[in-house]
Amino acid sequence: MSKDVNFIGQPIFSQLLKPVSKRRIDKIAKQHRSDRYTKKFDTYNHFISMLYCIFHGCTSIREVVTGMQACSKKLNHLGLNYCVRGTTLSDANKRRCAEVFESIYYDLLTKLRRVLSDSRKFKGKLYIVDSTTISLFKEILKNAGRTPANGKRKGGMKVHTMIRADQDVPCLVKMTAAASHDVTFIKNLKLVQGSIIVFDKGYVNYEQYDLWGEEGITWVTRLRKGASYIIDDDLPITKEQQVEGILSDQLITLGHRTHENIVRTKARLILYHDTEKNIILEFITNNILFEAKVICQIYKYRWQIEMLYKRLKQNYPLQYFLGDNENAIKVQVWCALIADLLIKNIQKKIKRKWSYSNLKSMVRLHLMNYIHLIKFLNDPDKALINLRPKKRPPPNLFSM
Repeated sequence: MSKDVNFIGQPIFSQLLKPVSKRRIDKIAKQHRSDRYTKKFDTYNHFISMLYCIFHGCTSIREVVTGMQACSKKLNHLGLNYCVRGTTLSDANKRRCAEVFESIYYDLLTKLRRVLSDSRKFKGKLYIVDSTTISLFKEILKNAGRTPANGKRKGGMKVHTMIRADQDVPCLVKMTAAASHDVTFIKNLKLVQGSIIVFDKGYVNYEQYDLWGEEGITWVTRLRKGASYIIDDDLPITKEQQVEGILSDQLITLGHRTHENIVRTKARLILYHDTEKNIILEFITNNILFEAKVICQIYKYRWQIEMLYKRLKQNYPLQYFLGDNENAIKVQVWCALIADLLIKNIQKKIKRKWSYSNLKSMVRLHLMNYIHLIKFLNDPDKALINLRPKKRPPPNLFSM
């Protein structure tokens, strides 16, 4: 029997956790005092158990517990000494503050920043902002919209996110009730001079736009339907720009009335014709130095955050939560973001191109198997070739 060329003494789960430092997690737990009154199930054990749930796609606490019990002899590779019970995991999700998992995520992001960065995309200057809503099975957090006819409302959590275009993972996350407005998120953003921020037309705050302009920050968005403005000047359009789809380039003054004051903001309005969808898009920005085509291309990068939300919702169990309280839901969302960070780390290190969903499926199916992850992903056919029987030379009849 041939030897397995991809065998290694650590399961895939342990290889995924290489960037994670138990010492750092213990330090973060000490800062948040999250291990008070804890005998065995400390923050690190809780963290590993929730990552097992996320990677395996478990939809209940029973699945997590029985799955870990089935591979109990392999848990020592992960730094665990025992299998958690269902009631212990449920209590921990309810009582241990979600902020400790938030700190673990940002600590890990700082460590992997160089690996994830793609210098081709505006050299880390482009930031994208958006939000997504996660539907909940009961009204834990207030959802937007009207009450159904049967009187039973479902809750919802809104995940406000900012990503750097060169990293493709969230660099800032805030979770609120789904009924909260998006504008509250952009008021607390801290960006350095020279940054570019892109967002959709739901984030309307002219005062914030002016503040960014004073700080030397470029903002790009779309003109909201019904927005009032005055045209100040028309910028010239070349024939090349017309071929590229630029219909007009104007300097405008945005304005609306708030109580007794009238808020006015200087901006640039670009009309762009999308030939693929045959629609006209209206982009506004405070940058008058970039070419009109560049402004349109910058806004196209906003689709990157939509792909992030799609990736998270399709590959991680964010439809089923292990607790019916706000803290448990936040813990699971933060652990899903950490799992996404670890998968992206592997995806960046392998030479062969793997789609994210295929890579995540491979990890889910073989999470506790002793397979060298990087070696297998770079050449998955090598083991198959090694299993083929070797051709033997024909016997020499004259040698007898």
